[in-house]
Amino acid sequence: MYGCSGTYTPWLTKENPGYIDHTENAPRRDICFKMADSDDEPITLSAHALDALKDFYTDRDARAKQFEQLRAEAEQRAASGGGGAAESTLKYPLSMEAFGEDWNESQFWYSDETATLLAKQLLNGATAETKIAVVSAPSVFIALKNILASYPADAPRPALTLLEHDNRFAVFHEFVFYDFKQPMKLPAALEKSIDRIICDPPFLSEDCQTKAALTVRWMSKSTDSRLIVCTGERMETLVTKLYQSFGLKTTDYEPVHARGLSNEFFCYANVETEKWKWRPESGSH
Repeated sequence: MYGCSGTYTPWLTKENPGYIDHTENAPRRDICFKMADSDDEPITLSAHALDALKDFYTDRDARAKQFEQLRAEAEQRAASGGGGAAESTLKYPLSMEAFGEDWNESQFWYSDETATLLAKQLLNGATAETKIAVVSAPSVFIALKNILASYPADAPRPALTLLEHDNRFAVFHEFVFYDFKQPMKLPAALEKSIDRIICDPPFLSEDCQTKAALTVRWMSKSTDSRLIVCTGERMETLVTKLYQSFGLKTTDYEPVHARGLSNEFFCYANVETEKWKWRPESGSH
């Protein structure tokens, strides 16, 4: 007989077992495990399975401990009249390990290398007057925080804003709750105020991509604002059309996800950098 855990994982296809469909309507299936054939027969696991289970719980407990520390720091700041964790109390470097991925929320964190590379492109040439917004890409936000923490105390630092649906990130004072279904339900102070934006829409659907673009246009100081969009290769035609006024094009850089997500992801930008150039075939699909 079989039992199910009651949790869900994204659908993996037979044709491509590493492929994860994270559109809004992606099918889900229970995680099931083989049980004993009778109530009296004990469930047994192999030594390998027991080790894997032990590692899972160890990692989970470590993440929970890291997150509880961040939450305690946020509560301390809130009690003193601020919001989110105070910079002076944060323990750097911060790690995305404190925030486990929730596949049902279409959460797939970038690798540290990818997050850091993207963060550096946003910071290049930034001043104390620069405002940077991170939309649905919390791993890039964490990388930005880590890089800025390494700056000399008197170095100019741009202002950060994280637009995110996951309320766990409210431990940071830069957090603003964001639901792409209500693309402009945001603090009025953000309208036409942002100089640099990175956006990774949570779902590979036309509706989600279009509404995320509405948010970007609403926040951008102008179409000259530096813009980076990371999303699926199959969104290329739509994305370059949505951000045509920004001059967005497909680059030759491909973001890497920490868990090895095999969906083909592209990086789109309206500026070339040392780390990427525009693809000659951009917009030809």
